[in-house]
Amino acid sequence: MVEVRTGGCQCGAVRFRVEGELGHASICHCRMCQKAYGNVFAPLVSVREATLTWSKAEPKRFQSSNLVQRGFCPDCGTPLTYEAPDGVALSIAAFDDPADIAPVIQFGTEGRLPWVNGLHALPERTTLEDIEAAPFLDKLISYQHPDRD
Repeated sequence: MVEVRTGGCQCGAVRFRVEGELGHASICHCRMCQKAYGNVFAPLVSVREATLTWSKAEPKRFQSSNLVQRGFCPDCGTPLTYEAPDGVALSIAAFDDPADIAPVIQFGTEGRLPWVNGLHALPERTTLEDIEAAPFLDKLISYQHPDRD
């Protein structure tokens, strides 16, 4: 049986379907990935051995270097793809069920921010445990596209 996974952007305007086995999952700390994701690293998984189809609109693309394009939703801005000569990688968190897509390697470690390795030691709270500091949270209604087609 062929593995099928779906995913997309936050607003649901761009949706994808991946048929076949995913490749290696990674995180990249390089400065270009940090800027593309507006984050401290980019979590990506290769789909070069699978069949990727866009089930709704395709992402808009930005040519981030002479060899790489980055795909993102033109409506909500969600980062979706890293497209290089060796294939396409998708954002792990853009999958509807990303829990089992665990990175197996880190790239671009020269750009890793010095405090990232200590994140596991920070205090933790669930969203609603922070209600005193952010009392609006118990009234929050998400307009995010559900994690399914």
